[in-house]
Amino acid sequence: MKYSCGKGGPVPVRLSFPSNSMKTRFCVLALIFAALQPLSALVSFRGLDLSDDNRLLFQADAVQNGFSPQTALFVSRLTDLALSQLTAFPERMELIANGRFIQVRNAFGALRIPLAGGLPQTVTGFPSFVSGKAITGGRVEDMATSQDGRWLLYVDPVSSAYGNLILADTQQGETRTIALDIERPASQFPACWSPDSRVFVYAQQGKLYYYTVNPFPAAAVDERYRYIGEGTINSVSWSNSGDFFYLKGATVFKVRGSEIFARTLYADFLEIGTVSGKIPFDFDGNFDRFWISPDSRSILFSKGGRNIFYYPLEMDDFNTAEASLPYLVIPQCSYDINVLWAPSGALTVIVSVMREGSPVPVVYRLSPQTDSLPNDAGSRERMAFVPLEAPPGLGGALSPDGTRALFWGPEGIILYDYINWRPQRTISSRPAFSCFWISNEEFVTGDDRRIERVQISGTRSLVCLAGVSEYGFESKSSAMPRILAQTGGVWFVTDGLSPWTEASNLQRRNASLVSGRYRVYLEPQSFGPYENLPMIRNTAGVGTVALVPGIQYEREAALTDLPEAATGVFSHGLRTGLREVALCFDLYDDITGLPQVLDSLRRFGFRATFFLNGEFIRRYPEAARIIAAAGHETASMFFAPIDLSDSRFRINADFISRGLARNEDEFYQASGGELALLWHPPYYANSTEIAAAAAQAGYRTSGLDVDPMDWVSREEARRLGISQYPAAGMIDRIIEAKRPGSIIPIRLGILSGGRSDYLFLRLDVLLDALVRAGYSVIPVSTLMEHAR
Repeated sequence: MKYSCGKGGPVPVRLSFPSNSMKTRFCVLALIFAALQPLSALVSFRGLDLSDDNRLLFQADAVQNGFSPQTALFVSRLTDLALSQLTAFPERMELIANGRFIQVRNAFGALRIPLAGGLPQTVTGFPSFVSGKAITGGRVEDMATSQDGRWLLYVDPVSSAYGNLILADTQQGETRTIALDIERPASQFPACWSPDSRVFVYAQQGKLYYYTVNPFPAAAVDERYRYIGEGTINSVSWSNSGDFFYLKGATVFKVRGSEIFARTLYADFLEIGTVSGKIPFDFDGNFDRFWISPDSRSILFSKGGRNIFYYPLEMDDFNTAEASLPYLVIPQCSYDINVLWAPSGALTVIVSVMREGSPVPVVYRLSPQTDSLPNDAGSRERMAFVPLEAPPGLGGALSPDGTRALFWGPEGIILYDYINWRPQRTISSRPAFSCFWISNEEFVTGDDRRIERVQISGTRSLVCLAGVSEYGFESKSSAMPRILAQTGGVWFVTDGLSPWTEASNLQRRNASLVSGRYRVYLEPQSFGPYENLPMIRNTAGVGTVALVPGIQYEREAALTDLPEAATGVFSHGLRTGLREVALCFDLYDDITGLPQVLDSLRRFGFRATFFLNGEFIRRYPEAARIIAAAGHETASMFFAPIDLSDSRFRINADFISRGLARNEDEFYQASGGELALLWHPPYYANSTEIAAAAAQAGYRTSGLDVDPMDWVSREEARRLGISQYPAAGMIDRIIEAKRPGSIIPIRLGILSGGRSDYLFLRLDVLLDALVRAGYSVIPVSTLMEHAR
């Protein structure tokens, strides 16, 4: 079905000014323009401290909706404005360069720290705050790094939803554009490396390609000669041994790592492979995932994020005796699956489930089970998934030999005996953000204070500071005083080049804003992501400069149309005031996409409006309750998914009020709560008559002013003769069309007429683009309140 705005639409209103009063006109327009305020600043600078040798210490705080607040300590040499980062918040960590470096990603970019300990270093070829990239909020930029640490892939944005895939050589400092107009990363980066760092595979607009870096081609090879087949990055996987697996339809293809380079690489990729097995369903890269066992002999397959199957590969279907293969149905509101698969074959599935608005882990282990045969005929052993007690936290990692596991999250870090599934020791009770194993006897942990190496025996050693509460310069007289910092009640010292080391009996000099050559201060900023900027005044010369370049949000022309015209349909909020929009999620009769949407909104810290049709409430009463429990606004979309603009229906106040009342009662039975007195007809079939009928029942009618066109299926596109936009194209359309007060609907569920991708699967990208444009997301009712 298509959206229809009916007869209702925004009515332009002409502003009248006193005759011959140009000054009044300019004043009013200036007030409107100035009132388009963004959400609160995302980055602020504080704690300036200038040394006698003209080095400036300061902190930067990055506070983003829904994400962990992050702080970093910096030092700048003012003579040339060189900037260095001294601490690294461990939002994401990974071991690279054959175990020699830790790569850290956070709001300030990507950094590398020697595993033996050291200060953060920028990653050559990748933009970061230290190298001049502005912090604009949103998610941490994703990337794919080769295991040897030399090669790095990232998407350089060209729009809100598209970018160019860039390959950076971190040794030579060179970059190469691999593909143009690739979709910006959503839940997964659109490329993955082989374990030997010689080949990567990437996805672009529903097609898969490969690229070799060893040997590195003198010029990029045409994509026609690097084509694998159709699919997404979820359609491929590299095993630990270097074998490449690709799911196409119901067929599992396997290319042995030893064969990839034994033949001419730029030939048909699958001609050098074999059929390794078959699955009982066609693989859909949008919703399905798979995992390969460490020995490459088995596959775990998730269908639609709800059903999990285990299959042996390379099984002779003709000669194999009858067998019952393991199968698992996971909870409806599951949004992520983490698989721990030990070399011994011990397989554990950890599912993230949304409950009461928060994620919790649910755990299953594939284990042998014994069934008694009828008539005392003995017993039969089979493999089945059995529930286990969930560990604290959603993060989990196996030791290389698969005998131990680390689990981490807000409650701390716990070491587990993986095989017997027993907690062995609490490593930390502080919230942890990232952990990984170095060897079977040692791992790395990261919290908001420190990044540490921890041995199984309990011995700890500092890798780098993650955050500090106090800092300054040492008061001892020297040409280059050392930098002091305190975290967790312990003081550390560095000269700005060497690793942080613990120290005592230190004397810190009083902070200063003046040296013999410079004066520093903070300059407030407006209409951008920065609350203020460190300013450098050269007292020995002429001129004041900002230490980092400022940035402002794009200004949008002020509109003056009223949010609710004579039609009675609220199509948008005020065009002046805060830069805010309402996202509306329409649920007709399908739950697909809801768990992922709830998780994205939780991580970004946004509330939205969910319009629930009665058919959805009847089919998924628990889901209706979970939406409300997560703190979102629940509104009505009538008792059945019928098009009220259809001439077969006789629309009057009684019909509308009865349909709305029935939906209220069904929602109450499902959730114990009440729907907001807000609705829109199914398919946005709004009209003045329908809105007036709903108003008699006490309801306000919501419309829209930005149509993403996500309702257009392949069948609808053919029938109506209109374009079907890809999900990334929809995001660009939304960002281009949105204005302060916009109402943006997103439809959840699978379209019966078919689509190759869905907007709700790329919600992270849309929310990220809105945040970077200075917008916040609020419920429709809040938009209405602000319009009064």
